[in-house]
Amino acid sequence: MAITTLAAMSGVGFVLMLIILNCAYIRVGLPAPTSGQSMETIAGSLAAIGGRLQRLSVVVPFAWVFTTVFATGLLSTLWRGNMETDAWALVGFAGVLMQNVVFTAAEALRFGMTSAAAHDRGSVVGLWRLTDVLICFNQVFLAMAILGFTVAGTSLGFIPAWHTWLGYLTAGLMIVFSSLTPYTVGGASRFALAGLIAAFGWGAWIVSCSIALLGV
Repeated sequence: MAITTLAAMSGVGFVLMLIILNCAYIRVGLPAPTSGQSMETIAGSLAAIGGRLQRLSVVVPFAWVFTTVFATGLLSTLWRGNMETDAWALVGFAGVLMQNVVFTAAEALRFGMTSAAAHDRGSVVGLWRLTDVLICFNQVFLAMAILGFTVAGTSLGFIPAWHTWLGYLTAGLMIVFSSLTPYTVGGASRFALAGLIAAFGWGAWIVSCSIALLGV
């Protein structure tokens, strides 16, 4: 199987997994970042989740595999020996790798929070804030991934104009949302809608890139 086909399948697979996992997290009662709930409520929810989070997290590593394969296929397609476009493609690839690292840390902290909620609720506050900040700051790495690959893809005529604007707008929203992290943690955020729109834009951008890869 060609790397571009495998990358396209990985991109779509990642988006589908993201949707299913987030729906499952909501179903089991995992508190959402910037939800505005009190720490007592959050700690109670985390303590009640217990083993359900472990069962859901079994498939999480596949998400990082999917994003890495997707980014590798996109990089190989956009790598044309042109210094400028190759550099932008590398920016995109680096962004994907960095967001994988951050989300690995965030996922590990979730296990720490559920354990703390069951044994020492006093430490939940610090772990919750750390996880919240990591997830919010991670938007800048997602923006790097989108921006780098979008600039390279546009310059090479790999993606159409509407896809370019989708990438730029989504990356812009993510950078703004990331920079506003000090105002989004610790309670309900007035900027949460912008973050949600950016998340949908991220998914749509990946699916669109996957379709483009299938045409290579």
